This record gives sequence, structure tokens and C-alpha cells, in this order.
Amino acid sequence: MQQAIGKYRWTICALLFFATTVNYLDRQVLSLLQPYLADPKKFNWSNTDYANITAVFQFVYAFSMLFAGRIIDRLGTKKGYAFAIIIWSVAAITHAFALPIGRSISAIFGWAGIAGFSVSVLGFMFSRAALAFGEAGNFPAAIKATSEYFPKKERSFATGIFNSGANVGAILAPLTVPWIRVHWGWEAAFIIMGIIGFLWLIFWMVYYEVPGKQKRLSVKELEYINGSEEEKVSIVVADSVSEKTSWIKLLAYKQTWAFTFGKFMTDGVWWFFLFWLPAYLKAQYGLVDMAVMLPLTLLYTMAMVGSIIGGWLPIYFIKKGVKVYDGRMKAMLLIALFPLVVLAAQPLGYISFWIPVFLIGIGASAHQAWSANMFTTVSDMFPKKAVGSVVGIGGMAGGLGGVVTSKLGGGLFDHYKALGHIETGYTIMFTICALAYLVAWCGMKILVPRYQPITDL
Repeated sequence: MQQAIGKYRWTICALLFFATTVNYLDRQVLSLLQPYLADPKKFNWSNTDYANITAVFQFVYAFSMLFAGRIIDRLGTKKGYAFAIIIWSVAAITHAFALPIGRSISAIFGWAGIAGFSVSVLGFMFSRAALAFGEAGNFPAAIKATSEYFPKKERSFATGIFNSGANVGAILAPLTVPWIRVHWGWEAAFIIMGIIGFLWLIFWMVYYEVPGKQKRLSVKELEYINGSEEEKVSIVVADSVSEKTSWIKLLAYKQTWAFTFGKFMTDGVWWFFLFWLPAYLKAQYGLVDMAVMLPLTLLYTMAMVGSIIGGWLPIYFIKKGVKVYDGRMKAMLLIALFPLVVLAAQPLGYISFWIPVFLIGIGASAHQAWSANMFTTVSDMFPKKAVGSVVGIGGMAGGLGGVVTSKLGGGLFDHYKALGHIETGYTIMFTICALAYLVAWCGMKILVPRYQPITDL
């Protein structure tokens, strides 16, 4: 079947996978260096300082996602994705120069010191803000490319594959960043990871083009991509600019709010796992630098498997005769049950640190499975011209959820650390993470109880 149809669309999926890998490599460097940078002998950050740095990333990411989706829709996938990766790769490199950047900010804005931020915190805030602005373009562009190159029945699987790049990035980071810091210094970790993005850009510019213009795509595969749509999509021969779709109009649909609510409730869980697990392993088990390599590698490997399985799961239901949206929601309800095991992470953690690592790994795996299906609900419901914008709106909500999670976590950890019971702060946060998905699924189901595609945009 693949030979008869062609499989160039999977080359595009591979490009999206590697871009997402680079995206997460760049954003995770700081979390792995946090135990070192927060040390009193270095920058002496409190948990609140670190929470403020991560919250700036999430806040800027949230609002950038809103505009990133529209920019991708207007510029087109090729130009928009290239624009995004150039910005975030440059921003990743600027982390290495956070100290002089922080001093410059302090010199220009005298009031900055009054806010209680140290020079190092200011410098990292600036770099994280720039990184967030660029990285916000990854998922709107990747989802748009998936909607262009894949029929609806394959989109969740393709999304699960490229979304697993987040976990590969999360796996590669602990395998490389601690080693680079020990041997070449913390600055080198940021610079090396930033350069990788420019290497990916070369392949993107060579191999990507819209399907109607793609010379490497066979006629049969093009017909397969477009012919399986519920509404026939005309094949264009140029990367034309999409018609503008009003945010106000999009917000009038319950489908938009369902996606937005789901992202707000669950994205913060992934941010917490990504940004705080190295700090957790240090705070409760004294694991730092190369000692965290194996636990985090195991955890994010589990998450990668979850992403792919989660993308495949709706296909299982669809093949049994369940409609696409219903199959998606059945899969998401099943997935939402798995994070409940995270409730046992702290009660059983006294036995060995491997137990919470494994249980949190199940939760992280479930998140990635959930995320693969969450993104695909947009292309199920909305026409292609609005996909980037809707993903952007939901991404903004997810980023704001991440801000809430980071600030809440940082405050709880400092509060209970002062009382000598920092483990209580982690117990509260793990409880929130465990329950978030069931709450999100219920909210989505209430808003959109049955399949209702948007046809009047």
C-alpha cells in the first residue's frame, strides 16, 4: 500500500520530529543546570528565583503562541518555521552571555534592582523570554504541516511521532548537558545546543514545500492526502497566504474553548516535569550532574513511547468502527487515568528514588499520549486555514497554565523548605499533576459532547 501511494509525507514527519527534538533540547538545558547555577557558590538562586525565570519563559511563550499561530497561517509553513527556529537558536546561545546581559539591563533600567532580581536572574529572564518567543512557533507550524501532508486518519499517529521528539530532546539533554558542563563549562552547553538548530534549518529549506508544489511528492500520494478529506481541498501550485480568520470569530466556537481548556489544565504538568524534576532529584535524593543522567533518561524514554502509543490508540478505535472524534475522546479518557499513579510517587519514594522516577515516567508518558491527541482535535474540527490560529490560542492557555504551575511550585517549595518539609510541597504538586487530565477531559466533553466540525469559516 505504501509503495503504491508513496511515503514522502513521512520524510516531512521526520523533519518535524527533529525540529521538536531541537526545540526541547534548547529549553531543557537550563533545568539540568539549575542545581549547579542555584548553588550558593555560583548564583545562589532560591526556588522562587528559578520559578521566576521559568515563569518568564512560560508567560512569553503563552502570548507568543497566540501570535505564532497567526504568523504561521499568514507566512506559510516553510517561512514561518524557518523564522521560528532562527530566533530560538540565537536565543539559546544568548544564555551563555546572561551575566553581561543582566548587567546591561540593570544599567539601563535602574528600577530593575528594586524589583529584587539579581543580575544573573535578570540575564536569564531576558534569554528565556527570547527563547520562548522563537520556540512558540514550533507546534503551530508542525501541526499545520501535519494537516497539509496527512489525511485525517493518519494525523494523530504522525503527530504522536513528531511529538515524541520532545521526549528525545528530553532524553538527549541529560545525556549530554551534564557532561558538557563538567568538561567545557555551563556556557558551552547553551552554545552547542543553539548551533544544532541552524543545522536543521538547512534540511528544512531543501526538503519542505507545500504539497501542491512539492516535486518529490507523487501524484498518487497527493491524491491520497487530499482525496481522503471530508471536504475536497483544491491543490494549489504556490505557497499562498492563508485567508485571515478573526480571533473573535474563533472564540465564538465551543470547539476552540474545549481545546483551550484542555491545554490550560494539562500543559503545566508537562512544564513541571520538564523544569523541576532535576531540582526534585537534588532536593530529595541529592542527585546532581551525571547522577541524574540515567533516571531522567529512563523517565523521558517512557514519555517518548507514550507519545507514539497515544497517537496510535485512536486508530485502534477507528478501525473498530468508532467515528474519528469519538475514537479520539475514548483514547483520551483512557490516557487520563494513567497519571493517577503519580499520587503514589511521594508515599513510596522512601523505598528508592527509582520508584517516583518510574511513576512520574508513567505520568509523563500519559501526558505525551494526551498531547498527541489534543493537537489533532484541532485539525479534526477546523479547516486548515484556521489550524495555526486555534493551536496558538490553546498554546497561550497552556503557557499560562505553566506560569501558574511554576509560580505555585516555587512558592510551595520555598515555604516548606523553610519549615524543613520540602517534600510536602512536592506531594501537593504531584497531586495536582495526577488529577489534571481527568478534569480536562470532563471539561472538553461538556463543551463538545459530539463531533461538530466547523464549516462556516
